[in-house]
Amino acid sequence: MVKKIWLENYPEGMPAEIDPDRYKSIPDLFEKIAVKFAGRPACHNLGRTISFAQLEQLSRDFAAFLQGMPGMARGDRVAVMSPNLLQYPVALFGILRAGFVVVNVNPLYTPRELEHQLKDSGAKAIVIIENFAGILQQVLGNTSVEHVITTQVGDLLPLPKRWLVNFVIKHVKKMVPAWRIDGAIDFRAALADGAEKPLQPVELMREDVAFLQYTGGTTGVSKGAMLTHRNILANVEQTGIWVSATFREGAEIAIAPLPMYHIFCLTSTLSFMKWGSLIVLITNPRDLPALVKELGQWKFSVMTGVNTLFNGLLNTPGFDRLDFSALKVVVGGGAAVQEAVANRWQQATGRCITEAYGLTEASPGVCANPLETPWTGNIGFPFPSTDVSIRDGNFNELPVWTGAGDIEQYTGELCVRGPQVMKAYWNNPGETAKVMQDGWLKTGDVGHLDARGCVTITDRKKDMILVSGFNVYPNEIEGVVATHPGVLECGAVGVPDDKSGEAVKVVIVRKDEGLTKEAVIEHCKTHLTGYKRPRHVEFREVLPKSPIGKVLRRELRDEEKE
Repeated sequence: MVKKIWLENYPEGMPAEIDPDRYKSIPDLFEKIAVKFAGRPACHNLGRTISFAQLEQLSRDFAAFLQGMPGMARGDRVAVMSPNLLQYPVALFGILRAGFVVVNVNPLYTPRELEHQLKDSGAKAIVIIENFAGILQQVLGNTSVEHVITTQVGDLLPLPKRWLVNFVIKHVKKMVPAWRIDGAIDFRAALADGAEKPLQPVELMREDVAFLQYTGGTTGVSKGAMLTHRNILANVEQTGIWVSATFREGAEIAIAPLPMYHIFCLTSTLSFMKWGSLIVLITNPRDLPALVKELGQWKFSVMTGVNTLFNGLLNTPGFDRLDFSALKVVVGGGAAVQEAVANRWQQATGRCITEAYGLTEASPGVCANPLETPWTGNIGFPFPSTDVSIRDGNFNELPVWTGAGDIEQYTGELCVRGPQVMKAYWNNPGETAKVMQDGWLKTGDVGHLDARGCVTITDRKKDMILVSGFNVYPNEIEGVVATHPGVLECGAVGVPDDKSGEAVKVVIVRKDEGLTKEAVIEHCKTHLTGYKRPRHVEFREVLPKSPIGKVLRRELRDEEKE
């Protein structure tokens, strides 16, 4: 029995438990929110704000359209491949209200990556921004996708701005490569069609899968974490109660610069919506001057981000002149927040970054520091209704570290148990068995628990590389690099990077002595999303290996540290 020593150090008024069964499903929560805050603004993007009532109506129409598509049955998967646009929450809530499962897809995927996710999920339909329809066109015939709904960036903007935005993106900036998918349906046409149809009520159960949220694996092949309605709702309650001590209903403005296809943004957005907050969706957070300009339009009170984003904003002209008087909560996750960045942020804004920890398989929130805690280097306390345990290689529980003795004796794998932990990996019992034991999720992260119940992550059991909060797995990188005819063998590791926390480095033994760094990077562009591509390439005569011939990545990492 795990002793919850952290409860004694919880923030005042924080409950030990939450009710994960308060709502029947995500649509049940959303529909109650939409009634309660009907006239309040729900989402803003590219100059347009829609109310909760409008979001409810648009998602209802989209749900009715989806239900009317031939061959679709309750529980079928529908992929969404788009950056943050108003279309995203409309599609997301529409899919769930229709009784289907959302498959979030990174819009920057290469054809290889997209094909794997669509085939593995068995998605029958996809909602895709037409900027990336050419990628889909290349792989569509190899998937089970039967219905394609395409949208343009400006589709939910008022006239004449809609026409102008879509014209500029397509014909001036030329951001839409040529594509042709027979039978593709326009998003606006889908909404119009659904508006004429009734929405058939669907009785969703809490244990029904809501999302297939894909995450990398030690095999280099991404796996779909089956996140149920209960998983997500539990984490909405857990994270929401942790950060909302000073929130006022219908009064908060939350900036959402992280993509909604990322589980961190997805769950935090639902948490803020529960308060009737206005969510400002940022379509391109990489354009930092534009983001600073957008921030200047709002007296925002809540913001989520990753270390890379915070660091980038601090180095963007004009950020230090913004109005931070309404700012209440800033949550940092996805990767460790660096001390220098945290300190500069506090000096610039007057607010601390609340560092939190989670992973896709936990919907994602597991731990967080109390609000307004200056940088500590740890990940804080477990959320309500969450158990954590540090285990050794034989799954034996290790004692807490009291500050004395060799800390290595108290260091092991962080394991998590709670209502937010995934059901399993989709159609992958082998990988599920590797990470689930006796109701516990093995996170793959290594750390210790101190006498206050505070968790510190010290290392990663897996060889995962964290680039701007996104997981990159060496096996996948090595697999792609090794397909180049000039490569004999290679190893991939993460190296420190001021901008992205870590960057990918590949160490290569050449087959062709004429092989260049530029050729390797160009090869990777065809097969890997931007953040996965190597930033550093080194050529060697030999690689460090184990007696059985396995490349020793740890030695490569240790050499980098030295």
